[in-house]
Order: sequence, then C-alpha cells, then structure tokens
Amino acid sequence: MDFTLSPEALEFRESVRAVLREHFTPEVSERQHSSGTFNSPEINRALAAAGVLERAVPGLGKGDPIELWMLFNEMEKVSAPVDGISMALMIGGVVAHVGSQEQQDTVLAEILTGEVLVSLGYSEPETGSDVAAASTRAVRDGDEWVINGAKMWTTMGHVANWILLLTRTNPDVPKHKGLTMFLIPMDLPGITVEPVHTMGTERTNATFYDDVRVPDRYRIGEVDGGWKVMAVALAFERGVMGGTSMGVPLLHHFHRWAAEVRDDAGRRLLDDPLVREQMVRVAIDNEIASLMTQRCAYIAATGGLPGLEGSMVKVFSTDAYQKASKWFSRSAGPAGLLQFGESGAAGDGWVEYDARHSPVTTIYGGTGEINRNNIAERHLGLPKAR
Repeated sequence: MDFTLSPEALEFRESVRAVLREHFTPEVSERQHSSGTFNSPEINRALAAAGVLERAVPGLGKGDPIELWMLFNEMEKVSAPVDGISMALMIGGVVAHVGSQEQQDTVLAEILTGEVLVSLGYSEPETGSDVAAASTRAVRDGDEWVINGAKMWTTMGHVANWILLLTRTNPDVPKHKGLTMFLIPMDLPGITVEPVHTMGTERTNATFYDDVRVPDRYRIGEVDGGWKVMAVALAFERGVMGGTSMGVPLLHHFHRWAAEVRDDAGRRLLDDPLVREQMVRVAIDNEIASLMTQRCAYIAATGGLPGLEGSMVKVFSTDAYQKASKWFSRSAGPAGLLQFGESGAAGDGWVEYDARHSPVTTIYGGTGEINRNNIAERHLGLPKAR
C-alpha cells in the first residue's frame, strides 16, 4: 500500500498546523484544563475560515478521505482542545448521511461555521453502557413530541447549541426497535444541565428533560428507527473523530523531560535501557493506532460506516494509551505525581494528567467491554454475550 500523501492532503495538513500555531496559545491550553471544557471557539472559527471543517465532515466528499484523520491527529499531537469540534463534526456527518434537507441546510451549515456545538444524549443514569435500554420517553402530541427523562455523560451540554437525543417512543417492542432520535436545540424550555467533573479534569454533565415540547421537524431518521441513526453516530465516534492519538503528546512530553532530568549520579533518565525500550514500544503503538485510524477515516469519508473497524482502533488505542501512561508514571517516580504548575512535575505535569485521563478514555464511544463484544460478534463470529 502506498502511504504517500497527495499534494492536496499536505496542503490541508499545513492549513491545520497554521491555525494551531496561531490560535493554540498557552492561555487556551490553561483554560481548557482549568474549566474542564475541552473546546476552543477561537480554533473552531479559524478552522472554519480556512475551509478545514467543510473538507473534514464525513459524507460531504469535499476533501481527500485522509484529511478527516489529519485534522484530529494534528490537534491531538499538540494537546489542543478537540472534544467540542469533534462531536460537532461527528453529528455533522450523521446529518449529512441521514438528516433531512432542512437539517442539512440549518444544523450542518451552522456546524461548518465553527460557531455551533452539539452534545450527545445517549447514556442514562440507570442504564450505563446499555444505551438501547434508554427510558427517556418521547410521546407524540399532534405535530410535537413531549420528552421526559434524564441523560448522563452529556459532554459539552453546558455550551452546546444542539443535542442528539435518543428517546423511547415504543415500549411494547424489543428495546432496539422502539427508539427514536431527535436533534433538538439546547435552549428549549424544560432542559436542565448540571455539571459532573471527572478525574481526567474534563467537565461532563447530567441533563434533565421535563415536559420538553419538540416539533416533529427535529426528529432525525424514522420513528422507532433511532437505532439505525445511533449506528451511524457510533461508527463515526469510534476511531474517526479523534481519541486515538493521545499517546503521541504523552511520549513527546515524557521524552523531553527524561532527556533533562538526572539522578544523584548525574545520569539521565533517558539513558536507562528499560525507559528507552518503553518509549520505543509506545512509539510503535502510536504508529499502529495512526494507521488503524486512517483506515477508519477512509471508510467514513468515502461513504462507509466503520463501526467494526472503529471498535478495533478504539480498543487498541485506549489500551495502548493506558499502558504508556502507567509505564511513564512509574519511570518518573514521585515527579510523576506532581500536577501542572508544581515545581519538578514530570513532563510539566502531563505525566500525572495522562495517568488520570487515560482510564476515562476507555469509556468514550462505548466502553472497552462493549467494543470487544462488537469485535467478537461481528468479526470473529462468536455468539452474542447478551
């Protein structure tokens, strides 16, 4: 296989890098970690102005398929805030695939300006990873729906303009068949957002829906056809919209620190053979994750849905990230426990941050267990585990 990048792809990558050089400032980095909101309106608007967002949305066919991977790879390599724009583009891809013409003309067009964010309303407090067991109820009332229920882990819900909301519309059929998806504005009466802070420093949210009246035009997909829309969303979320390159900045921060720190005998940590071997293994894992992600991005950007392939890269990359963070934390010793701003912190605090953040990533886009079930059933042909 020829991995040579086209001139257009190289130009696209440079456009992304130029935006990050200008707009990803120390102030933006500090703000994301102090607030827990991993989003930068400045970067989002600049990416839109450079034409990057329109080229990256899967299904629009505006750019080289590899550009979808490039955008998030470049942002993650420098630890830029990616959560807000990745969810927005993911839902942009869903709208491009299954949304109505009105939704494409409004929501998708707004997303491409970089000004609009979207949150995901799947999981519920009582159901965890079993999103098909959603009990948030939508009852039809003429040309409207009345929604009641609660969602958990609605990241970006406190700053999002829209939410992709999974509801139960038919309780009398098997759970996968009685779901309907809505794409609704977050400012509708009856929606309440409460913060939930994670050990990885991100803010997520619990959201509550009390007699929220939703016009039918906000429905996306068919009535009781929400599981099909969910499949499209999850295919993009797993392994396409970021989250597979976290080991790259971790390796960079640790390598730079290990080259400078010395023990009492004056020896650099970088010269320890075991530490060097671990860094090489992390670099290999990073490259594998990169290639697997490019495969998913190509499938998505050429009209396919990389659900199985996304599960594969999601499991591999998050496991590799956890392994790398454990290795480097142990190698750093007490310095690996110090946080941002503390004197002597390993990797300026990034080693400690990644040790807390890496376990959280195994939950995004479906837990590791859910993704392993997907791989076992769809790739290996094993019987269903549930």
